[in-house]
Amino acid sequence: MQAGDGRPSYDELAALVVEQARVIAELRAENERLHGEVVRLEARVAELERRLGRNSGNSSLPPSADTFTRPEKKATPKSGRRRGGQPGSAGGGLALVEQPDSVEAHLPESCAGCGAGLGLIDSAGYERRQVWDIPLVTVSVIEHRAHRCRCACGATTRAAMPATVAGSASSYGPDLRALAVYLLVFQHIPVERTARLIADLTGANVSTGWVSGVLGQAAGAVSDSLKLIRALLTLGHVLHADETTTRIGSGRRWLHVACTERLTLLGLGPRSRRGANALGVLPDFRGVVVHSLASYDGYPQARHQLCGAHLIRELTAAVEDHPTQRWPIQVRWALAELNKQAKKAAGQGLSDIPPERALVYLESFHHGVAVGLSLHPRAPGRKQSPARNLLERLRDRSGDVLRFADGPGPVPFTNNTGERALRPVKTQVKISGCHQSETGAAAWLAVRSYLDSARKHGLNALDAIRRAFTGNLWMPPVALAD
Repeated sequence: MQAGDGRPSYDELAALVVEQARVIAELRAENERLHGEVVRLEARVAELERRLGRNSGNSSLPPSADTFTRPEKKATPKSGRRRGGQPGSAGGGLALVEQPDSVEAHLPESCAGCGAGLGLIDSAGYERRQVWDIPLVTVSVIEHRAHRCRCACGATTRAAMPATVAGSASSYGPDLRALAVYLLVFQHIPVERTARLIADLTGANVSTGWVSGVLGQAAGAVSDSLKLIRALLTLGHVLHADETTTRIGSGRRWLHVACTERLTLLGLGPRSRRGANALGVLPDFRGVVVHSLASYDGYPQARHQLCGAHLIRELTAAVEDHPTQRWPIQVRWALAELNKQAKKAAGQGLSDIPPERALVYLESFHHGVAVGLSLHPRAPGRKQSPARNLLERLRDRSGDVLRFADGPGPVPFTNNTGERALRPVKTQVKISGCHQSETGAAAWLAVRSYLDSARKHGLNALDAIRRAFTGNLWMPPVALAD
C-alpha cells in the first residue's frame, strides 16, 4: 500500500530489499561459479601451453616429435678460422699402399724424338697412381657331388653333403643368404627392394618369398648365441631397460630391450611387467637397472638408477614453466656437475668421487629440492603439478637418482644405451614399414639382437650373419658376466 504522496510503503520497501538481497546472493553465487570456471580454464590453458611447449629438449619426446617448438641451440662461438682443413694439418685422402693387388704398366707407343718403338726395358722411371675399386659381383653356381664309393670288401659308402648345402636339389648358398639378411635387418631395406637389389647386383633372381623365408632361417641359426646373451645379461652388474612402440600389420605392439654396452636383447611383449619379463632377464637380475619408467620399479631384488637425461629434461621444463624460480636450475646444475665428476673419477681409476669434490654438488642438489618443495606444496587430492611430482621423486628416490655418483665406474648417469638399442626399430618402421606378422617381427628382432651384440664387439655385421649360416656362429665372451 502506498502513502498518499506516491512514495512506496514500508512493506513495499521491505519486499524490495528482500528481492534485492536474493538477486545479490544469486549474482554472488554465479560470480563464484564463474570465478571457479575461470580458474579452471586458466589452469587448463596453462597445461595446454605447457604441453605445446614440450619438445625433445625438455621432455621424453623424440626429436621427430618437435613439430611446434624445437630446443633452443646455443650459438657456437666463431673461432675466426676458415672452413675446411687448416694450414699444416695432415690430409685425409687415400694413401698409397706398398703392395697393390695388381699392377698395370702403361708405356708410350713410340719415342717422341725419333719415333722408335719403346718397351718396359727402356723405362727410366714411372709415375704412380692407385685406383680403389670393387669387382663386379656375379653369382656363381657350384655343383656338389656326393659320391658313393664301393670298397673291395663289397660295401658301398656314401659321402655326406656339406652342412651349408640345403636338402633341395638347387638352393642359394650362405653368402647370398647372409647378404639378404644383412640388407633386411642391418640396412632396413624392404623385402621387395632387397630382392631387386640382389638381382641387379649379383644376377640371382631371388623371389620375395625366399627373402622373407631366409630371415626365419637366420633367427633359428642365431638362437644359441641369444641364449648365452640372455644368460650374460641376467648375471651382469648393470642393465639398461627400456620400451617403445612398433607396428605389426594394422596393430600397435610394444617392444622391450635389455642391454649393456656390450650386449643387446630385443623382444615383443605387452606394456606391462609381464612384457618386460618376456625377455627372460629382469626376473632374475640382481644388479642395477638403469631406466626412466615406473614399470621397472617393480623389481625389488634389483637396485635402480633413474635416467639422468630424462631428469635433466624435466628440470629444463620446470625452468621454462617457472622462470622466476631458481631451484630447477640449481638441481640441474648439480646433477650435471656430479656426472662430470663421476666421469673424471672413473678416468682416474678411482672407485668413488672424492668427498671434497662431491660435497658442494650434493648439498646444492638437496637444498634445491627442499626449496622447490616449499614453493610447490601438495594440492588436495592425488593429482599434483608436474613440478611437485618431479620434486617428490627427487626427494623420495634420491638414492636412485644419485646412484651413479656412488660408484662412477659401473653405473652410468643416463639410459642412452637402451634408447640407442631401440632406435633401429624406429628406423625400420620409417624406411620399410611395419612387419606383417608377429613371427616375422620376432625373427627380425632376434637377428638384430645378434648383429647388434656382435657389432659391439667389433665384428662386421655381414661377417657375423655369414658365420651363423656357415656353422661358425659368433658367441659372446663368457667373461662379460664377471
